[in-house]
Amino acid sequence: MRGAVLGATVVGGVRGAAVALVLAGLGHTLWNGLVEPGTALAFGALIACGELARRETRDVRDTGGAPGARDAREVREVREVRGGRDADGGGAPRATAPEDRRPAPLASAGALAYALLGPDAAAPTHHGVLQIVTVVFAAALAGIVPHIARGRAPAADHLARRVLTVAFAAACFQPLYNSGRLERGIGQGPYLVLYLLLLLGLTALCDAVLAAALAGARTGWPYGPLLRDELRDQLGIGSAICATGVVMALGVAVAGLWALPVFCVPLLLTQLSFHRIGAIRTTYRQTIASLARATEIAGYTRPGHSRRVAALSCAVGRELGLSERELTVLEYAALMHDIGQLSLVDPVRAGATAGLPPAEARRIAELGGEVARQTGVPAEVAVIVERQADPYREQPALARIVRAVNAYEDLLGGSRHPGGPLAALEQLRLGTGRDYQPEVVECLARVLARG
Repeated sequence: MRGAVLGATVVGGVRGAAVALVLAGLGHTLWNGLVEPGTALAFGALIACGELARRETRDVRDTGGAPGARDAREVREVREVRGGRDADGGGAPRATAPEDRRPAPLASAGALAYALLGPDAAAPTHHGVLQIVTVVFAAALAGIVPHIARGRAPAADHLARRVLTVAFAAACFQPLYNSGRLERGIGQGPYLVLYLLLLLGLTALCDAVLAAALAGARTGWPYGPLLRDELRDQLGIGSAICATGVVMALGVAVAGLWALPVFCVPLLLTQLSFHRIGAIRTTYRQTIASLARATEIAGYTRPGHSRRVAALSCAVGRELGLSERELTVLEYAALMHDIGQLSLVDPVRAGATAGLPPAEARRIAELGGEVARQTGVPAEVAVIVERQADPYREQPALARIVRAVNAYEDLLGGSRHPGGPLAALEQLRLGTGRDYQPEVVECLARVLARG
């Protein structure tokens, strides 16, 4: 309860701050008028086009990138396991970050460039922080409207983060520029570029902190790993966004607004390549999910078993502080953990391998590892699949998670525990001397208790 209240407070605080800034910016702009409307219109059009170019990334997983909103399907799947209900195994589990961390990089770069804009073709500009907030918000909203009409609007937190990070960058640059202190202290040489890069680094850090806080508030996952993934994402396309923002601002200072379409082309090409890589990853992940369903279709496991184990394993992994890449490996291994059962002549009752003799469980796991290798998944995924039946002290860390979660789901799905989840967890605790790592079992209990 306390975590939910704290999460609601964080989300409400971020949104409230963004709304306050937008209202102040709108009031200031309406009262004083739009300064340099041509420049504002050019950057506003660029930001709106960037938002329009946004592609749906709900099925894309950037394994090395930053968390945004998490799909609600993970919560439903964990609840299915928690309540012991079967579910249709259709579709792929959404156990970790299912969205692109930078869904509109061109718009982000344009907003940063406007916030850091000094002279325009050597002529001084006079727009302030509040006008920048107004233009960025209005342009982003205009670009989002078509997505809203199609029922594919981005989360409100995305727009709140955009407003706050742009306001931070503008507040650190515009007062110094408009007062002349920036030119007197730094000038127009390489020191200005270094200052802009330093400022963008701080802005990226501010955005990462906000994104991790919002993701942690929504999901209840540990803040440290979320922040680490956000910072790692800043080294990827986040660096391209920041560099393009600086280049745009400096280009407009020398060549005027004609520099905008020239300097946005490289980032646009990067965005297209990024989406293509994401589409490949989505197809790859769906292929693994379809292969994992073979045991369900053949009647070896209960419907939805692999999907539930994958969702709950990733929830436990997130609780333990795994990175996005480790969560992806964990999910693939959890999806394929029962693939070795296809080699059995007589199926295991209800597909529950947790109660098999150790030798038989190890043989099925080794066969599953061989099948996984032939599918072309990373070698570490196959290792986790084939080592899941070993004593936990001899297993890789991720295999310990798959084994404990699979055993819990097997126990909960059978008729041996009329007491439900608590009885299943108690049996796992009794096996922590050899079979299950105590930290993983306790982490599983916390995830289930949180619901």
